[in-house]
Amino acid sequence: MQAHSFDNVVLTAGVEVPYQRQASAASTGDLLAQAFGAALVQSGFSPKDIDGLGVASFTLAPDHAIDLAWRLGLSPRWCMDDCHGGASAINLLQHAIRAIQHGDANVIALVSGDRFEPADFKQLVEHYNLTTRTWLRPLENGGPNSLFAMLTQRHAKRYGLTRRDYGALCVAQRAWAALNPHAVYRTPLTIDDYLEAPIVAEPLGRFDCVPVVCGANAVIVARADLVRNAMNVRVRALQCCYNLDHQAGDGLQTSLAAIASDLWRQAGATPEDMDMVSVYDDYPVMTLVQLADLGFARDGDLRELISRIGSRALAVNTSGGQLSAGQAGAAGGMHGLVEAITQLRGAAGERQVADAHLAVVSGYGMVEYRYGMCANAVVLESDRRGAQ
Repeated sequence: MQAHSFDNVVLTAGVEVPYQRQASAASTGDLLAQAFGAALVQSGFSPKDIDGLGVASFTLAPDHAIDLAWRLGLSPRWCMDDCHGGASAINLLQHAIRAIQHGDANVIALVSGDRFEPADFKQLVEHYNLTTRTWLRPLENGGPNSLFAMLTQRHAKRYGLTRRDYGALCVAQRAWAALNPHAVYRTPLTIDDYLEAPIVAEPLGRFDCVPVVCGANAVIVARADLVRNAMNVRVRALQCCYNLDHQAGDGLQTSLAAIASDLWRQAGATPEDMDMVSVYDDYPVMTLVQLADLGFARDGDLRELISRIGSRALAVNTSGGQLSAGQAGAAGGMHGLVEAITQLRGAAGERQVADAHLAVVSGYGMVEYRYGMCANAVVLESDRRGAQ
C-alpha cells in the first residue's frame, strides 16, 4: 500500500441507532447519546478516552456540541458543531482527521441525528435558511420535493430517461434493504409498485422521496497507535468543495465533478477499483448525478450505469440507502459513511459485499433555494491487520 497523508488516523467504529418512523419519547439528545454509547462499545474506548466531539443535528437546538459534551460527561479538547446537512459527516471527518494529526485530540466521537415530530420537520423545511424563509415559504411550495421534481424533469429531458429508469434505482436499493434488519422499509418493491405509487410532485412518486425518520449515527476516529479493534478502516483520500456555481447552474452536476480527479489521484485508485459505493440519496436523480460526477457512468451512459446497479455489478447504497432505510435528519449525512465502515469491517451480515476492501462515500446537501451547495467524498479501505 502506498503512503498516504491519513495513515496515522483510523476509523474504529461506525454505528447506527435503529431508525424509527414514529417519534418515541427519546429526545434528540437521547438518540445521540445512544449512538455515542454504541460507538464506544464497538471501538473499545471508554468515555474518559474521548477528547474530541463533533455533532451534526437540526433538532438538538437550542443545545450545541458543548451542551451534549456536558450531558455525556466529556471534557473535550476539540469540539465542533456542523451545519452541512448531507455533507456533514465527511466535513466533520475532514476536521477530525486534521485535529488528530496536529495533536488537538487523540480520540474523537462524531455523532449525528434527529428526532422529528411533524411540526419539527415543517419548521425545518420552512426556515432552512434565510433564502428559504424569505422566498420559498410564502409560496407554500411544500419543501424540497418540488425543487427536486423540477431538477428530475431537467435531468430526464437531458439524458432521455423515464420514470421507469429512476424507479429501477429504488427497486435495487429496496432489494438491499430487505437484507438490512435496521432498514425502515424492507418489503420487496417491484417496478410496478413504484410506477403505481401516488405522485408527490411530478415526476416524483412516493418512493422517490426519502421517508423522514428518527435516529442517530456515530463514528469514532482515533490515532492509529491507540486503536483497540482488530477491524478498522483507513482513509485513502478526502476532498470537499462547496458553493461551486453559486446556484447559477442547473443542478445537474455537483462539485464532485470538480474534485473527482484529485480524489482518485490522492487515493491511488479508480472508480473501477471500488468494491462498494455509498452516495447521498435524498432522491434517485441525485444518486445518478453523484455517481456520474465521480466517474461511474462509462461514456456518460446512465442506462448502463442503472443496469449495473440493478444487477449488483456495482454495489451502491447497500444498506438500502436513505430511500429505504430512512433519513434521520442530519444523520442522513452519516448513514452512508457508517454503512461503508460496516462493509469494510466485514460486519454487514446478509448484505455483506464479498471481499470488500475499498469504498467511496459521497455527501451532498444544504439546499439554498434550487439544489445543494455542498458536496464531498472520501475513499476508504479496510484495515484488518489488528490493533496497533
